[in-house]
Amino acid sequence: MNDNYRTFFALNKEPFGTDIRVTEILKTSELMDIKNRFDYVTRIGAIGIVTGEVGSGKSTALRYALEKLHPSEYRTLYITASSGSIMEFYRQFVYALDIHLSSNSKIIMVRMIKKEITDLICDKKMKIVLIVDEASVMRLEVFAELHTICQFEKDSKPWLPIILAGQNNLIDKLTYRSSQPLASRVVAKSHLEGVNLNGMENYLKHHLTIAGVDQMLFDPTAVTAIHQGSGGLFRKANHLARGALIAAADQQSSQVNAEHVRLAATEIF
Repeated sequence: MNDNYRTFFALNKEPFGTDIRVTEILKTSELMDIKNRFDYVTRIGAIGIVTGEVGSGKSTALRYALEKLHPSEYRTLYITASSGSIMEFYRQFVYALDIHLSSNSKIIMVRMIKKEITDLICDKKMKIVLIVDEASVMRLEVFAELHTICQFEKDSKPWLPIILAGQNNLIDKLTYRSSQPLASRVVAKSHLEGVNLNGMENYLKHHLTIAGVDQMLFDPTAVTAIHQGSGGLFRKANHLARGALIAAADQQSSQVNAEHVRLAATEIF
């Protein structure tokens, strides 16, 4: 597909992209709710949970919350979880901390992780925040052991706040008996669902504005079709909206309607 539709609609950039600046993120009440809980978790050094369906905006919300932390005060560590063992998780953690180790010993890795965190906090006066995205794919053995890296000075220092983000089954994994030591440290939970029809209309308008168009290009039937076709989830809405713009431009239509959204839907899953 070419980008002639951008010229047709006088768009100054690719619309409905994920690479928008933090200042351009639509500040919904759900987004601010996550940020408030994020701030609370980081302030007291506990664990927070963010759940939602694929494409509901979890990563965007976390990016917004992280960008509000002053870089001179906070060291943020970001891990995209895998279905690997606890050893794989520790390797990712070591990498995030820029620790260079030749040993594969779990004991040594844990010791070095804790030492680096202690040095950052006590010597460099930094605060640490660990984000584990896609946490719902982690094995139960990781959930069973993850709480141990939060324990400093006989568990008297809450130096490592953690945000676990993932799909809805993340909550299910925390209900297992083996996960209870970790679950007991959770102080805040946020869940993202698909937006309603009005929220979708605001979202579409917002992203058109970012792309340099102040008028609403989607008629009411198109907004409804995008809302229904995406289930209110932003990622799929982005694909449908962009595809519908392309279909409308191909037909030389200045307004996007439900038929254009239907054509876009045939190209995506």
